[in-house]
Amino acid sequence: MRILLVEDDTVLRDVMLRSLADAGHRVDMSTNVEDADHLWRVQPFDAVLLDLNLPATASPTSGLASGLTALRQARARGDRTPVLVLTARGRTEERIAGLDAGADDYLGKPFDLAEVEARLRALVRRAKGTEDIVVLGQLKLDRKARRFAVANAPLDLPAREFEVLWELMSPPGRTVSKRALSDKLSGFDESLGDNALEAFISRLRKKLLGSGAGIRTLRGIGYLLEAEV
Repeated sequence: MRILLVEDDTVLRDVMLRSLADAGHRVDMSTNVEDADHLWRVQPFDAVLLDLNLPATASPTSGLASGLTALRQARARGDRTPVLVLTARGRTEERIAGLDAGADDYLGKPFDLAEVEARLRALVRRAKGTEDIVVLGQLKLDRKARRFAVANAPLDLPAREFEVLWELMSPPGRTVSKRALSDKLSGFDESLGDNALEAFISRLRKKLLGSGAGIRTLRGIGYLLEAEV
């Protein structure tokens, strides 16, 4: 997953970053509401981890006063990215405000990092309508284990090929645009060109031979993972 982490506590932020990165996620970070709002507007994310108590914005004209304001504005512009709000334990009014503003779930601090990841997986599954185990032909994705297999034999993939196949299988049978795949694979300050993306797709096609699943190119639209007839 590509996650936006919005947290101003340096120690907690660094611990969460390491944990999420070790689990294979791509994480963009922000420590204030203004930067968080900018990232949220220009980069698609699978989920947002949002602390509501953020430092005041440096620009008094931006209209952003808190993480809650950024969340409300995101929902107002139609952004449905799943949001897990991080709150101080016992702050019931804060949790209620977050949920009323459009948050999908909340966690009180301090929390267990394993629970953060489990809740993120659940939110994204709910948003995309996918399950922990996804099967197409003899190709299987185990989301909890972050593992692909073909005919029950592990399918080991380099990181970027893994992310491409993960996106195409979330769920299979839907068209994914080149732009969406490029955004998933690119860092915030870099972009992935069409030639590089097509190279990943070409290598994946070869590795999926005999699996009963194939990647079809829809010219000018994107890619589709489907069962082979």
